[in-house]
Order: sequence, then structure tokens, then C-alpha cells
Amino acid sequence: MEKKSKFSFFSSSSSKSLPSSPHSFTSSPASPLHQVFTQSTMDEAIARAEAIIKKWDPNTPSITKIVSLFNHSRKEAKEFIKCVRDLRKAMHFLVSQDSQSPKLALAQTLMQIAMTRLEKEFFQILSSNRDKLDPESVSGQSSTSTNSEFEDDYDEDDDDEMKKANESITKVEKASAVVMSDLKAIAECMISCGYGKECVKIYKRIRKSIVDEGLSLLGIEAYKSSRLHRTDWVTLDHMIKNWTKAAKIGVTTLFRGEKLLCDHVFSASNSTRESCFYEIANEAATNLFKFPEFVAKEKKSHERIFSLMDLQAAISNLWQDIEMIFHYDSVAGVKSQALMSLQKLKVSIHNALTDFESTVHKDSTKALTPGGGIHKLTRSTMSFISSLSEHSSVLSEILTDHPLPRNTRLLESYVIMLEEEEHNHALSVHFAWLILVLLCKLDTKAEHYKDVSLSYLFIANNLHFIIETVRSSDHLRHLLGEDWITKHDDKLSAYVANYEISAWSYVYMSLPEEPTELSPEEAKIYFRRFHSAFEEAYMKQSPRVVPDAKLRDELKVSIAKKLVPEYREFYRKYLPMLGQERNIEMLVRFKPDNLENYISDLFHGTPILASSSVSSSSSTSWMSLGRVSS
Repeated sequence: MEKKSKFSFFSSSSSKSLPSSPHSFTSSPASPLHQVFTQSTMDEAIARAEAIIKKWDPNTPSITKIVSLFNHSRKEAKEFIKCVRDLRKAMHFLVSQDSQSPKLALAQTLMQIAMTRLEKEFFQILSSNRDKLDPESVSGQSSTSTNSEFEDDYDEDDDDEMKKANESITKVEKASAVVMSDLKAIAECMISCGYGKECVKIYKRIRKSIVDEGLSLLGIEAYKSSRLHRTDWVTLDHMIKNWTKAAKIGVTTLFRGEKLLCDHVFSASNSTRESCFYEIANEAATNLFKFPEFVAKEKKSHERIFSLMDLQAAISNLWQDIEMIFHYDSVAGVKSQALMSLQKLKVSIHNALTDFESTVHKDSTKALTPGGGIHKLTRSTMSFISSLSEHSSVLSEILTDHPLPRNTRLLESYVIMLEEEEHNHALSVHFAWLILVLLCKLDTKAEHYKDVSLSYLFIANNLHFIIETVRSSDHLRHLLGEDWITKHDDKLSAYVANYEISAWSYVYMSLPEEPTELSPEEAKIYFRRFHSAFEEAYMKQSPRVVPDAKLRDELKVSIAKKLVPEYREFYRKYLPMLGQERNIEMLVRFKPDNLENYISDLFHGTPILASSSVSSSSSTSWMSLGRVSS
């Protein structure tokens, strides 16, 4: 410690930032100081101070030069602090009585020795007790558990109460409380005696290195936009995942613990603790929150929106802590940087949403899905939308700020429907709109099928997949509501009905309408017509696919209900009329039960009669499957 000039204790060179510096104190004969401090008590104070201060003079060749006062005897350390405080009072008394007194010069010398000792103790406690001053231990301390036992109003009679309180905390917390108490006692003593600069300088240097090291261990580095711009996405994505975890620990534990420690140690001076926390945390915290801004500025595809939303959620979840920890004006830049990152992320996330919508709208894949199955665009889009819905809290604010323009009749109908639901309106409308964009694109793709019935089946399969994705996702179901599901279920039923009509109506109409009495010749014509129509429809529809088992069964049941009972009645009524016909097996090729079997094999995409043709040569294979007995 730099040696101060004679009587510098009262000089104008004392720390200007510390309002408690005693140089501004001058007592008059009528001041209360004279009522409690007399010549004799002043002499006693200097004498007691001289004995203990010289004993612990760090410049004397004794054991005390290398031994820590606070580690050696906390009782003696407490006495040392008390004597220094009394020495300060004695010096104030001397200044008011006789500023040229030799005792004042002695007192000043003793004060410098005491400050040198306390400065050494302060450094030693800070540097050798890092484990007891780690953020978690500090954060676990309450204001009552860390009150300095060196306070003037400390009462020995409170020992029992303190012991009871201490029983409720762990050994680590007790050790932390003791160290924090020592630091606070030393800091208050040095600041009150005008040596605050020396104390603060040591504190800032040691604690800043600890904060920087802590962030480094969490994987936080000095971020630069140019470097991140050259980083590949796999590496950057790993950095983002690490940052979200590190930021939570850094804010809620590291910076919070540092703020609590700083506020505790320098509780006697608001300006000092603010200055210390600024020097220790401002640069590191500002760098921490620069990372999301740099990431937001990078050009990303919509697939990376989830990483952006993770960053957005991480900062939003920490915002209350950020405001509480960085409330000083001097560290307001940290909050500004965090807010800037939030704003940049919002813009980037909204741009990614727009890019996603554009990607779906502009999809130009020409390949048709075999059998009218589920298109890969449907799967990828609904997977993306379902994942998006899990980030509703992040998207809500963004979409509220960027509502969709109501410039289309299609969107307007969705808006009216969703306004009746009790959820975030802007969010719900946007999700409904994204699905609507997908459905419109699927309509376009359905037009590429040459067979109308296949177009309807393609739309039905994909719409069913969309509805089931919404129904099975709690987030999507809540956002879109039951009315949305019901409305699209009705649309699905209409597409399925249209498929049936376009694919099977010719078969339905191949049997005569009731009531009708046919001659044997007319009956033969209807048998031939029905068998030909069914064979053709079956051969055409057997390669079709319905991936969902429930929808597949419902569709087969619907076809069978319309077809089998009619054929069964026709078969029962007119087969006996043809009993004398030769080659009856060629004429009546299936029983009603065989018809049900054929229908049950539909929509798996693997036709049983793939090798057959609609020509008369195929009759043998049909006969082998459904031979009619006379």
C-alpha cells in the first residue's frame, strides 16, 4: 500500500467517491463527540490501538508478518477492528482540540500501519477463500445470516439466538457467512478511515478475475460478429445450446451472487458498491448478451428458427433477474444490450416464419405420391408447425406485433371462426393460415393426378394427416380449437365421399334398381356388367393407399355397405334362374362373401390381382378366388 503523507488521514486526497471519509468531519466543543470522548478516553484509545496494531505490524520481523490475523484469532481480529475505530474517533477528537499534538502524529502512523494490515488481510481473505465465496454459497446467504459480528451494536447476549439460527444452515453456508462478515468489517473500517480506494482496488481486481474465469468455464468467450459469421451451423448450433444453459447459470448464480457479495461487503456506501459491481460485471455481462444479437444478424433458413426461439426464451425467462441484478445506472448498458438482442431476435424469428411460409407456397416438386398417399411436404410442414406450436409463448408477442393482413376471403373466414375461441388470437390465426397455405399447395399438387378419384383420395389422406397432427398435439389443438377440427373433419368427409362417387359409382350403378323383375337373359347381362365394373374398379383402386388404419377401415366399410347388400340380394334372387346355364362359373364369378374379401384387401397399395387384366383371360384368376357352386 502506498504510504500516505503525514496527516493525510484528513487531507483532501482521501477517496472522493466515499462520502464516509472522515476528512470532512470537524467537531466543535459542543458536539456530542465531546460528551462521550474525553482526554483520558482518547489516551486510552491510542494506547490500546498502539499495542494491538504494532503487534500485527506487517513490516516487523515477527510471526505476525506471515500469519493472518483473522485466521489466527477472530476474537483478536474483532478487537483490532474495534481499536481502529476508536483510534479514528481519537484522531477526530485531537483535530478538534490540538491539531499540532504529537499524539495526532502517532495516531496517524498507527492508522497507516493498521490500514496496511487490513489491506493485507482483505487481499488474503479474498484470494484464499474463493470456495467460500462462490456464487452459490453467497446466493444462499440472507441479510440476517451475514451481518457482521464486528458491528458496533453486536451484543454478546445474542450468542444463544445466533447459535440457534446457525443450526439451520450448512457448514459451507456458515463458512461463507464468516468470510463475508470479515470482508464487510474490513471494508467498512478502511472506508470510514479514508482508505477506501485501496480496499476497492483489491476487491475489483480479484472478483473480476473470478467472474471472467467463471464465464470461461461455462464456455462463454469474447464474441465477435466476424468470427461467428465464419462459423458453420453445426458449431453455431452447439454454441447456442451451450449459451442458453450458461446464460441461466451466469445470470441467476454468477452475477446474482457477485451482486449480493458486493452489496454486502460495501453496504456502508452505495456509490462504492455500484462502482465495484460495474467494474466487475459490466464488461462480462455485456459480452454475454451480445451473442444472441450476433446470431440474430446471421442469415438463417427457417429450419433454424427453433434455435433463435431458444435464445429468445432464454433472455425472456431471465429478464426479471436481469432487471433486478443490473438495476444500477452504471450497468444499464447490460439491460440495453439484452433488450437489443431480444429485438433483433424477434425480427429474425419473424423473417424465418415468413421464409417458411414462402417455402411451402413455392414448393415445386413434381413427383406424385404413389397411390395417393401422404406427401412429404405434408409431413415436413406439419412437423415444423407442430414444433412451432411448442414455442407459443415466444411467438405470441412476435405475431401480435406482426398480424397477418386480412386481405383474402380465405383468411377472413379463419379469423371469424377463431375469434370465437378463447386463446391468443394473432397466434391462432397465424397457425391456421400456415396450414391453409399447405392445403392450397396440396390442392395444386392433386391436380397433377390424371385420375379424379386419386386426386380426391390424395387430398383426403393428407387432410386426415393434418387433422390428426392437430388433434394429437396439445399445443396445436389448444391454439386452433375444437371448431377448427370439426370444420376440417367435415371437409374430410366430403373428400372421402367424392372419392367414393368418382371411383365406385359405376359399380354401384351396374346393378338394377329395385323393384325390378328380370328375365334370365337380362339377369346374365347384369351379372356380366357388375362383374366387369367391379373387376375394373378393383384393379384400378387396389394400388391406392390409405396409410391410416382407422380411415382405411372406415372407407372400406362405407364401400362394402353400399355394394355388398345390393349384390347379395341380386345374387340370391337371380342365380337360381341361371342354374341350367353352361359355364356358370364364367358368368357368375364371385359370391357375395368373396366380394367382401376383395374390398377388405383394398388400400394397402399391393393389389392381389396385379398380374391380371381386365380382359376375359383374367377370369381364371377370379374364379380361383371366388368360384361359384351351382
